[in-house]
Amino acid sequence: MFRELRRKNKVLSNDECVEILKNEKRGVLSVIGDGGYPYGVPMNHYYNEEDGNLYFHTGKGGHRNESLLKNNKASFTLYDSGYKKDSDWALYIKSVIVFGEVELIEDAEVIKNITKKLSYKFTSDEAYIEKEIKAFLNETVLLKLNIKHMCGKLIKES
Repeated sequence: MFRELRRKNKVLSNDECVEILKNEKRGVLSVIGDGGYPYGVPMNHYYNEEDGNLYFHTGKGGHRNESLLKNNKASFTLYDSGYKKDSDWALYIKSVIVFGEVELIEDAEVIKNITKKLSYKFTSDEAYIEKEIKAFLNETVLLKLNIKHMCGKLIKES
């Protein structure tokens, strides 16, 4: 069902892909939007090692969420900041794309738990995190991307 990468020498291992999902802060979540057009939204995410899925916090409603109610298939693309090799001008970037089906989670305890974990990617300020969760919990929806397929590759920008 999912295509394999053509250039096998560029493929990242599953462990490398998971490390990028765990460590990078942002990517683009793409859904099937209005009129069948792709709709991509930059989002921060949390990779949950316990269940092997991705989570995103968002508000209720909007184009993305309405699109997901019609068709829950989505992809998420992200990449690292890259590196340069000595005496080479080109940037080497590791990218990952994940395909799956999205669930809208509205359980307050699950939202609170995952949102707190996601927040630690950006700050360790417990008071701030608690204040934000308390203020916005009732307005927050959690998107769970159940991963069906994941692949990554090393790109050389040249």
